[in-house]
Amino acid sequence: MKKSKLTCLQTLQPPTTSKIAAISNTDSLLDSFSSSSATQNSTTTAHAALSPVWHCAWSRDGTILATCHGRPDPCIRLWKQPKPTESHPPRSSSSSWNLIATLRGEEGGNEFTSSLTKPRTIRSVSFAPTPPNVRAILAAASFEGSISIWEDFSSESNGKQEGMPSHHYDYGMDHYNEEEEEAVNPPHFNNHHQRQRVRKQGERNIGDTACGWECTAQLEGHESEVKDVTWNATGTLLASCGRDKTVWIWECFLPGTIGGDGNGSTGPNGGEGDFECLAVLQGHGGDVKCVKFAPSHGQFGDGDEILLSGSYDDSIRCWAEDAGEWYCAMVLDGVHMSTIWSIAVSPSGVRMVSGSADKSLAIWKCYTVIERKELETEGSDTVAAVYRGLSDGLWKCVGKLPNAHSQPIYCLDCAPLKAGHGRILSGGGDDCINVYREVGGTSDAPLFSLDVTAKRAHDGDVNCVKWHPTDGRLFVSSGDDGLVKIWSQRQ
Repeated sequence: MKKSKLTCLQTLQPPTTSKIAAISNTDSLLDSFSSSSATQNSTTTAHAALSPVWHCAWSRDGTILATCHGRPDPCIRLWKQPKPTESHPPRSSSSSWNLIATLRGEEGGNEFTSSLTKPRTIRSVSFAPTPPNVRAILAAASFEGSISIWEDFSSESNGKQEGMPSHHYDYGMDHYNEEEEEAVNPPHFNNHHQRQRVRKQGERNIGDTACGWECTAQLEGHESEVKDVTWNATGTLLASCGRDKTVWIWECFLPGTIGGDGNGSTGPNGGEGDFECLAVLQGHGGDVKCVKFAPSHGQFGDGDEILLSGSYDDSIRCWAEDAGEWYCAMVLDGVHMSTIWSIAVSPSGVRMVSGSADKSLAIWKCYTVIERKELETEGSDTVAAVYRGLSDGLWKCVGKLPNAHSQPIYCLDCAPLKAGHGRILSGGGDDCINVYREVGGTSDAPLFSLDVTAKRAHDGDVNCVKWHPTDGRLFVSSGDDGLVKIWSQRQ
């Protein structure tokens, strides 16, 4: 089978800024870095001047790219392709991406100002799946133990509706330091149900809102750093996880969604979101690094979705809902030998991929209740799980790539249908991006091979990789070097 080729189409760099106190010659550094004649030394210095980019995300329709940056210049940056005109018709998703907004807390003092406390660091942001005619809403996970909800009111201030953006924020600690902090200061748990709180921002003044974005609510309850946040498929649930070893599930009432306030439009009559804590899930023995919703396929409890969480305790837990109560349906352990940094779910929802600090990728398959019973009857010894009872299905590890990277794997993503069946994108501490392709076997024993790799994709850890949601040829990556790159994969 002919292997693919990876091409970096564009490198997105933040504009120079005088607000980075420690850097006085950022302009010259970036100019030298951008120059084709730049030396290796100047390139390294320029990278050191840039804030690391911890996460990136596409908007639901792929027209907006959001990136989150750490110290020394923590902020959210939004990138967008120019709108097509008669003289410049639409080309492709690989066309040039331009910076359209930079969002900062009130200490930033420029494009965006929030009346809420500026978070110390923000680790993850997730874009709500609101309909196209509803204002964009996103959630940001903060290392201060809170989740901020941001809404885009730009269409109300400029009188027209824009596309649906997506965002990210970040934190200022590298992976090594985060683990060090975990070991030295183990998290501690109190009665979260007694202290969960939703702080709502006061009156909006649309005319005073730069860029149209406002922080409208802050969800509090985690005892310490919140590491990840994610919405379910309908925007009715929001999940968060953190260093306090807990997973929180919030019920959401967003404009234009089930139970949401207002008429769901982007006009002045559209309501704002509201939130309520549904459950605080305990069970992990360490820092919970990632959470991801997946369809239940009627095999776990009576809810439509399950929630998967990966942890510093080397395990994955599957949480399900039954009669309105959330419980741990399964514990998946004994497969990874170190921290699980990332989880991805295939478009069908019956396959999960996990990436770990043990440098491996694990492939999991969801089995029905009937199939699980058959496996037990056969005496299968490959089921690495502890489950609640006979009423639930089963997640089973059906394949493993033990040396997928030469260093810890920090990020991965399952390809959308348009990118081709069975493709896995991964990045890690070896500065590489790998694309694995399913080449044979069965769903019970799939075979994967390395399709293509980009060595030194970033000058430092690769922190995030995301396939484009509508163009199967493209993906984005971000790294410790402060750069965001748009890539094309072609045969």
